[in-house]
Amino acid sequence: MYKAETRGISVSVQPRFVEEESSPDSGRYFFAYTVEITNNGSEQVQLRSRHWRIVDGRGEMQEVRGAGVVGKQPVLGPGESFSYTSGCPLTTPDGTMEGTYTMATSDGRSFEAAIPAFSLDSPHVRRVMH
Repeated sequence: MYKAETRGISVSVQPRFVEEESSPDSGRYFFAYTVEITNNGSEQVQLRSRHWRIVDGRGEMQEVRGAGVVGKQPVLGPGESFSYTSGCPLTTPDGTMEGTYTMATSDGRSFEAAIPAFSLDSPHVRRVMH
């Protein structure tokens, strides 16, 4: 599990390789990740948008931006959590993801909550020992 905390907003991520959605012979590797966002702070916040940086095994980066997560813009009061599962296809058997969520307080102030960098690893990766 990977974790980061910004201004009382804790983000933890658990990635996994999804064999049944992957086709290594066709260069398709599918990863799922479950994210839990917890408000450890003292004020209500709303997740407004996301920004992901996805890097494949060749070092090529793709950026994804959008409103909310899985079609939602959850509001979290102090002590509340929201979790969701999403997925990411790659053309390489490994890669990394990281990013930020734009959070807004009830008085309209925004800040970026860090999504920890995490690795996407399939059993199809060739490891080289030197």
